[in-house]
Amino acid sequence: MTIEWLAGNRIRGTSTERTNTTGIGDTAGGWVELGRTTLGSTGNNIDVSSLPDKRYYMFLTHAPTDSSGYVLDRYRLNNDSSGTNGVSGKYSYRSSLNGSSPDGTGINQNEGIILSDGASIHQAGEIFTMGYIANKSDKEKLLIGHTMHNDTAGAGTAPDRGEGVGKHAQTSNPITSVNCVNTNNSGFASGSEMIVLGWDPADTHTANFWEELASVEYSGGTALTSGTIPAKKYLWVQAYLKIASGTVDSNLWRFNADIQNHYAARYSRDGATDPTPNASISHMNINFGAGTRNNQLINMFIINNSANEKLVTGSGISQGTSGSGTAPNRLEFASKWANTTDQITSIQCTQGNSLNFEAGTIMKVWGSD
Repeated sequence: MTIEWLAGNRIRGTSTERTNTTGIGDTAGGWVELGRTTLGSTGNNIDVSSLPDKRYYMFLTHAPTDSSGYVLDRYRLNNDSSGTNGVSGKYSYRSSLNGSSPDGTGINQNEGIILSDGASIHQAGEIFTMGYIANKSDKEKLLIGHTMHNDTAGAGTAPDRGEGVGKHAQTSNPITSVNCVNTNNSGFASGSEMIVLGWDPADTHTANFWEELASVEYSGGTALTSGTIPAKKYLWVQAYLKIASGTVDSNLWRFNADIQNHYAARYSRDGATDPTPNASISHMNINFGAGTRNNQLINMFIINNSANEKLVTGSGISQGTSGSGTAPNRLEFASKWANTTDQITSIQCTQGNSLNFEAGTIMKVWGSD
């Protein structure tokens, strides 16, 4: 077998000697695509049905909205709504829009789970949502998700973001469908899409949805970069950032080495209401606030269509002072890159206040179409 040495003393065989595609596609039992629905015309329902029984689901929804009005997107399971399955009022949720406090809540709901506060409605634009569902037939089904809306097109307007949790109080059947439903006066535009992935401890398949596109370790200089990656419709990025000691405000992310004012972002630190969002800036700002932030873990998902703004939803943790005597800091964020001609084919991260990263800083990028 031919051995190739990679950064960090990792090894791999040649592509011809492996049993599947590169990256996590070689690993049995990862996230597998169970179903996908793409609308061919404007509609109010995106339903992914006939799902096999899996212990966990991940869902990704990209929904450009009909410009004629507003949408209010809700999530249902098994198309359960008022008058179906013999029981009504089977949903409850808690969610926040732009870090609003207190959370919006709904109980005994017929129409589904809202992930961006009960008062949230979206005008013309695009919605991008990712979430997870726990599915056990004899337990209530639990859902957690992050969603965003790009608002007015262009970097001059920051996106809106939502975060929420919900439950489907049904304890007799597993999930067989996930449904994104508009209950307002407009609709989801043609091309709107939802994908449902599944994972189960007993899975042995190797047809994984997420393909590893890059795995890089910081080796000097001012930036951590993915290098050139294949253009994929969906991206999942994780980074562990070890930061040289000093006062650090944020880490700055860019796509395709674009340093122009083509980005907009908003974020919440430690559950607080979002501060004034950033518009027309030269980077995607992931800001934990001033202080010594030694180690950070960043997790983000991106919808990466060439003709649309690139929408990002994510979260992060900063270690803060070492030891259990100090609580870490957390961050939720939503960003957009107002480029509507190119797909993302490289990702760069630099550190604020002219600090560099330390050895052991890594970035991993997965993608799929």
